[in-house]
Amino acid sequence: MSEVWFYHLTATPLDVALTRLLPLALSRGWRIELRGRDPARMAALDRALWLGPEEGFLAHGLAGGDDDARQPVLLTVAGQAAGNAPQCVVTVDAAPLAMDEVPALARAITVFDANTPAELDHARNLWRAVRDAGLPAQYWAEDDGRWVKKQG
Repeated sequence: MSEVWFYHLTATPLDVALTRLLPLALSRGWRIELRGRDPARMAALDRALWLGPEEGFLAHGLAGGDDDARQPVLLTVAGQAAGNAPQCVVTVDAAPLAMDEVPALARAITVFDANTPAELDHARNLWRAVRDAGLPAQYWAEDDGRWVKKQG
């Protein structure tokens, strides 16, 4: 059954957190859609991921290119089709996740920043929607630079 995991950022910048989270999903053999709300923000994340740690190079691309289908991680904007047939969708910046798309995925992940009220509200509403849909959910929070599973 599909699961929805929530990652609560408190100190780590999003781009740094993604360089840690995305390889975990890739290690399961999943293709990933990284979904945001704003094209400029996704372009900035694209640049940040290219400039990320050398030892953890993360192959990825922005949606709309000729090689979308081959991308292990495809950065999209909400409403844009993910041409890489993802098994995992990671949403950032309060990008939408529809409950009817979750069953087709191995996992959906929402990463939200505790310092951004709109993202916190979005995550709370999404948590309720996931629970109301009867889908399993997990909540993870940062603790001293590592992820700790919390009671939901």
